[in-house]
Amino acid sequence: MKKTISIPVLALAAVFLVACNTVEGVGEDVAAGGEAIQDTARSTQEEISD
Repeated sequence: MKKTISIPVLALAAVFLVACNTVEGVGEDVAAGGEAIQDTARSTQEEISD
């Protein structure tokens, strides 16, 4: 019985670990995209102000 329970638990733990890594990567990508948008907005604002 313990073997039957431990296999799904290990599989579920592996899925969560992979998902955490994926979510972290998505967060980094979103942050980089946000920084690019901020840079573009700043340079556009500077061009308008000049």
